[in-house]
Amino acid sequence: MTVDGRTKRAEASREQRRAQILERALGVFAEKGYHGASVSDVVKAAGVARGTFYLYFDSKEAVFLDLLDELLATLRAGVGGMDVSRGAASMEDQLQGIVVRLLQTTESNRELTRIIFREAVGLDAAVDAKLREFHDGLHAWLVVALRVGAQLGLVRENDPEIVATCVIGMVRETIHRYVVQSDAPFDADAVARGLVKLAVDGLRP
Repeated sequence: MTVDGRTKRAEASREQRRAQILERALGVFAEKGYHGASVSDVVKAAGVARGTFYLYFDSKEAVFLDLLDELLATLRAGVGGMDVSRGAASMEDQLQGIVVRLLQTTESNRELTRIIFREAVGLDAAVDAKLREFHDGLHAWLVVALRVGAQLGLVRENDPEIVATCVIGMVRETIHRYVVQSDAPFDADAVARGLVKLAVDGLRP
């Protein structure tokens, strides 16, 4: 085997071990809670030596931050941008697609989503900062989308800051009900459709 071949094989092995630690750590966090879990718990669950753990992560917090980064990156990718070009899908359909992707991503990462929702207050300063950055970025994106939509006559004129806050609150509560509080499968398309219809049309008959 060439040097390059051995290097690639070693890198693949390291990445596999890192992924193993992350996977087992998530199980530990889900079982014991973030605050109740320890590095010793993660090491035992992952079946690695303590020294091996520290080759990949500095602390329990570092493990959780990596898990959180992966989830937030997927969520950001699912939001994307609004297409206002000729022939593009309606704003309502695009918003529905975004909500569907948010629901599906949190559902497929149910354990981590539950930890964030249930232990988010004071979880960790770095975690708090990442969640706040994601929330503020989503809010800012939605404010811009609402302003553009109003300029194009796609949505009613309204205070975009207030509307964005309300819409994000609706999405958050929907995730809490269908993903955090329940193990039952649900129709993400139907849920997203109902949420977006309420956000766009309001309660008027």
